[in-house]
Amino acid sequence: MLDAENLCSPPSHLWLCSGCPSLGWSQGGLRAPDASLVFPKGLMKAIPLSCPCPGKEEAPAAENPSRVPQGRAGERSSLLYSAGQFFFEYLVVVSLRRMADGRYEPKITYQFPKRENLLKGQKEEEERLLQAIPLFCFPDGNNWAPVTEFTSETFSFVLTNVDGSRKIGYCRRLLPSGRGVRLPEVFCIISCLGCFGLFSKILDEVEKRRQISMAVIYPFMQGLRESPFPAPGKTVTIKSFIPESGTELIELTRPVDAHLEHVEFQALLQQLSPQLILHIFASAVLERRLIFLAQELSVLSQCIHAVAALLYPFTWAHTYIPVVPECLLDTVCCPTPFMVGIQMRHLERVLDQPMEEALIIDLCEGKILRAVGDEEEILPIKLQNEMLTSLNRHNNNNNVHTPEQVNSLVSEAFVHFFVRTVGHYASHIKWSKSGSGSFQERAFCKAIASRTNRKFVKKFVRTNMFSLFIEEAEKSRIPQEAYFQRKIAEYQEQKKHRRDS
Repeated sequence: MLDAENLCSPPSHLWLCSGCPSLGWSQGGLRAPDASLVFPKGLMKAIPLSCPCPGKEEAPAAENPSRVPQGRAGERSSLLYSAGQFFFEYLVVVSLRRMADGRYEPKITYQFPKRENLLKGQKEEEERLLQAIPLFCFPDGNNWAPVTEFTSETFSFVLTNVDGSRKIGYCRRLLPSGRGVRLPEVFCIISCLGCFGLFSKILDEVEKRRQISMAVIYPFMQGLRESPFPAPGKTVTIKSFIPESGTELIELTRPVDAHLEHVEFQALLQQLSPQLILHIFASAVLERRLIFLAQELSVLSQCIHAVAALLYPFTWAHTYIPVVPECLLDTVCCPTPFMVGIQMRHLERVLDQPMEEALIIDLCEGKILRAVGDEEEILPIKLQNEMLTSLNRHNNNNNVHTPEQVNSLVSEAFVHFFVRTVGHYASHIKWSKSGSGSFQERAFCKAIASRTNRKFVKKFVRTNMFSLFIEEAEKSRIPQEAYFQRKIAEYQEQKKHRRDS
């Protein structure tokens, strides 16, 4: 059964709690949804929108000392992949079909591979998935007309299973070759693997073949499907024949740092100043409501993925919709945390919604349209200034960096922030003889010497993302997130060296 982080409903949708026993559904969502949006006619079973049931009050985080998170621990593992898996599950083409009333409706017109001999449950899940995909390939509603020119754009969406596993849709919207006016179509690759840069290159190859013939796409995707997903830093080579060009060798390389393979920080740096990025980071760390606005789907998708990646080694634990379909705009009325992207043409409609306090970011103009007002005061000032200096240095550096270098430089600044504030967490997990761990929160906070750091951490430990991280750490003495652990060890070694000198 699929929960969709992105899925539209008819206007007559119902807001129901996913925990209601009468529904018999497990909680789904990105991490820890408090409720679900239920759809009639079985389109999908539920969508996480983190909204409480009528009559139920959401308990403040501060009043939850038992630190039992509502989501599933270990869901981050669904985005970290070992080598040898299939690159993708499906390639679908979504085209616009004119309806009797003159509107255009997205429909799947091509699917590879066609899966046969599925069990009943597998068939139902596939049908729900294939019914959901078209909406997110054309989330901008029916605002379409045939055109002669169209600039290709790349974006992505995420669908989440009730067991926490994810399927990512990598989309390339383009205008098929031909004469006269025509409608754009979307090539969408569905995969459980999170590697935006690698799949963008795959979509480049798909688009190149589409301009020749649809028939040329099949052997390329078949070759890709038969190839194993490479290990971090490794390359897989695909042989592909193109008429009049001969056999091509296409090399697909996976980034060395697996935690950075679904992000391009350069997109965020191009749209926003370092100061604004810190304000957004501060709001995300405290799990507030964030709304991003842009004209292009690719800008929304890349920037929201980048903001979520700034939280590493933690994971955004609430509603997460990089591109909100037009008929789901009332998501912004949700009283619980969310991170969503909305096209700029809906700005007035969004501002007119009766929403709670939220940070609204205009990615086109690089400014904040609405804020809570305390964004500058959330992060410890000393660490905030260090991150700002680091981001400004990277922003003003005249050296040309590759996207991988930018990702590494930006990520390191934010990882260092978490190392400095909560990097000592492991020494405050008390282990029993049975091997289970128990996090000692009071001692953990008390061990922080800096008053400003301690003030921030006391707020941060109340978040769902921290609770889920600690819940995972309590399961095993072997620490998770190797990159984060390496940075903690480096920092502790530097401190020891300074003391000794």
